[in-house]
Amino acid sequence: MPVVRCKICGITRVEDALAAVEAGADAIGLVFYAKSPRAVTVPQAQAILAALPPFVTTVGLFVDCARSELNAILDVLPLDLLQFHGDESPAACEGFRRPYIKALRVKPGDDIAARIGLYGSAAGVLLDTFVPGVPGGTGEAFDWSLVPQDLSVPIILAGGLTPENVRAAIEQVRPYAVDVSGGVEASKGLKDSDKIHAFVHAVRGA
Repeated sequence: MPVVRCKICGITRVEDALAAVEAGADAIGLVFYAKSPRAVTVPQAQAILAALPPFVTTVGLFVDCARSELNAILDVLPLDLLQFHGDESPAACEGFRRPYIKALRVKPGDDIAARIGLYGSAAGVLLDTFVPGVPGGTGEAFDWSLVPQDLSVPIILAGGLTPENVRAAIEQVRPYAVDVSGGVEASKGLKDSDKIHAFVHAVRGA
């Protein structure tokens, strides 16, 4: 089975970013959505990015962000990848000179393959749990059996993943990558280094 990549999202502190790197995470996520308890300011993000060593992918998470605001952030932050977690159309995700992934919230009855097909320009698609009125970070898992096999783009699995369940999730879904936030936290926005290490270890052992 191919190596499954691992992203630790909702990083708000330099020490949490470095803990993720030390554990062997492939990517970290920074949330630019003011309503999130894991939101970061541009100065916070600058400090985190400046502390990272090479070969760690940095992902900026946005929710229906105005194009002018997003461009202003990209002017000062060297983010590698954009993650769109709102109701953005394909056109709204394009044109930022960065690859992007589109988050789709999954619920029973969804035609996941058809929804993914709308975002043909995406580098990957993240599948998260549908909770009304909440764009992500719910800490709740969805029914992994809803994910079709042999989808046309790399799939990033998110939603309620923990060190305890991520191995089973990988074995069932066989995603390209997994994405965790709340499952490795001491409290919202503050990561637990031991949980990060346990999560990455479980991913590598799957």
